[in-house]
Amino acid sequence: MAVKPEIRLTASALIFAVIAAGSSALPGDCRASSNSAKNATARQSESSPRGQILALSCASCHGTDGKSSSVIPTINGRSVEYIETALKGYKSGDRPSTVMARHAKGYTDEELRLISEYFGTLSTTNK
Repeated sequence: MAVKPEIRLTASALIFAVIAAGSSALPGDCRASSNSAKNATARQSESSPRGQILALSCASCHGTDGKSSSVIPTINGRSVEYIETALKGYKSGDRPSTVMARHAKGYTDEELRLISEYFGTLSTTNK
């Protein structure tokens, strides 16, 4: 017997709603891990969604999580202040680089701050 697509979508939506809302019927250990996941998500959402979008251009070299798998420096684990200072240094020419100066010059100082906040916050959620 085939399940109608409407029923499948309704069931999927219901399952998603239950998972998203959490369940007070979960045993204590499950609730604790669920709370940890919620706290990590809350910390990550402290950074601006715009910062996350701007940071997509960094992912091709530095990795989506800031953990480079090549000779490109890893930025995961660096503080917001460190990343912002480095980016502004590349932009001004005070920090020598091969390609980072060209990338940094394409952003405003506000955009560099948003990118720094995204990667700096991401670092604390992925330890």
